[in-house]
This record gives sequence, C-alpha cells and structure tokens, in this order.
Amino acid sequence: MELFINNGNLIGKDEWKKKIDAIETDFNSLETNKERAKRKLMDAIQDALLSRTKNLGRFGVLFSGGVDSTLLAFLCKKNNLNFTCYTIGLENSQDIEYAKAIAEKYELDLKHKILSLEEFENVIKDTIKILGSYEIVWVSVGSVLYATARLALQDNIKILFGGLGTEEIFAGYQRHEEALKDNDFEALHKECWSGLKNMWQRDLLRDFKIAKNLGVELRTPYMDEGLIKTAMSVHPMYKLDKGQKKIILREVAEDFGLDKEFASRKKKAAQYGSNFIKGIDKLAKKNGFSAKKEYLQSLANRFK
Repeated sequence: MELFINNGNLIGKDEWKKKIDAIETDFNSLETNKERAKRKLMDAIQDALLSRTKNLGRFGVLFSGGVDSTLLAFLCKKNNLNFTCYTIGLENSQDIEYAKAIAEKYELDLKHKILSLEEFENVIKDTIKILGSYEIVWVSVGSVLYATARLALQDNIKILFGGLGTEEIFAGYQRHEEALKDNDFEALHKECWSGLKNMWQRDLLRDFKIAKNLGVELRTPYMDEGLIKTAMSVHPMYKLDKGQKKIILREVAEDFGLDKEFASRKKKAAQYGSNFIKGIDKLAKKNGFSAKKEYLQSLANRFK
C-alpha cells in the first residue's frame, strides 16, 4: 500500500528515486487557482486516509499536536474510526501539552507518557542499536518513533499512522525558505522534489528499521502517490511565504473544520517538541561529555 514498501520490505534507494522521478511535475504546468487546488487536496487527503483505514480495526496515530497529525486524527474522528493517539516526550514537552489540549477539544482518545531521564537513556540505547548509527538527528527523531511505538504496543496496537511527507510536499523546512530567496518559486518547487527523492536516506530507512524491529506497520497517508501528485501540482506560492510554512495545508485543515489555533500552530521538529534534544544534552553532561555527538558515540561503541 505504501509507495516505499514492497512485500513488507523497504524498496531500494534507486527504486524510490525512480518512483518519484516518474511522477515529477513541471513547474510551468502547476495549478494556480487556489480554491480549486484546495478542493483537490481535500479529496486527495480524505482518499489517502480512507483507503488505508478500510476494514481496519483499532489503530494508532503518532500524535505530536502539529497540523499534520492533528488533521489525520481529526479526520479519523470525523469518520468514526477506531483509533488512539499516542504522544511521547520529556518534562515540559510542547508536543504533549498541545496533544492534551487538542485531544480535550475534539474528544480524542489520547495516551501520552512523560519519560524520566533514565527511561529516555534506555530509549536512546535501543534506538542506536537498531539504527546502527549515532547521528544526532537520526537518533533523536528515531527515539521519538521508537518510544511512541512502544507506548502503542502496550495496547497491542501494531498499525500506526503518521504525518511523514508533509514537510516535503508542502514546503515545511528551512531549506525551502532558503530556496525561495528572491521569490524564486521554481527553485522552491525543485527543492520540494529534491527533498522527496532524498527522503529514502534521511527518513524512510530510519523509520522502517525501527518499525520492522518493533513489529509495527507504519501507514503514511501524506506519502500516498495520488496525494503527492496533487500536492506537487499546486503552485508553491500557496505553500510558503515569509511568515508561514505549509500554508495551503493549514488552510485545508481549517476548511475541514479544524480550529485555526491548531491548524496554524508553528510546531517544532519532533526532537525539539518532545524535548528529546534537551534530554540528550542533559545525559551527555551527566555522563561527563561536553558534546552530544561524543555521548551518542560512546553508547554506539558498546554495540560494536
């Protein structure tokens, strides 16, 4: 079902690039009618979600309180699906605070956990062992997925929905802002496609390794081929400006009925919203290291 999975296995890096190359849209053929673009996006998002939940029993949503996962949970609720939202973090996690507020507002079934520093260190060790890497972004983001999936497994939930892909197709990263300098929308469009092609190495490999190790299945509606085509056919002037990223997705979320407060939330990346980066800093200092990388490397060396 997922574009990057074949017979339960992650497809190869070259095969992934070929798949994205095959659907790449030309800048000069993009949709410039905003309302029409929004209608098409609404249909594509709904179709991508419902095709993945057909005849499905109870499942989980990886819930950070950002617009991506909030919209998924909101639509799941709207369609009377049987699901639980899962959120993980350290003390003072913004993601947990927002997740609780959103769950209360929309009467979502939410399970969250605030990890102790000791529990978090065990999560990091397990994540490094699975990934075979101590690269800071991989470990910090991977730890969020690992810990959240473990929380879901306590409820015997083995199918998890997540918001992966929105940053690329709706221009949510700093590098998209850099590509747009001097209002070069063609450069921005190309950067979105480039990011999609590079997702295999940056995101898919990491997440698949963790999911496979835990025996869970990740479902990613925003990575649906039809939705990618639809989103990447929208002119990027509707995705990014100097004040806001992923603009059209936020507007679509409001059109579906999500409150503006939650649709417009400027969410930090997973490793920051969960406070996991701060946690790695604390653990590094606690263990006598001046840098996060040295600390993570010391943990990785134990598994050699």
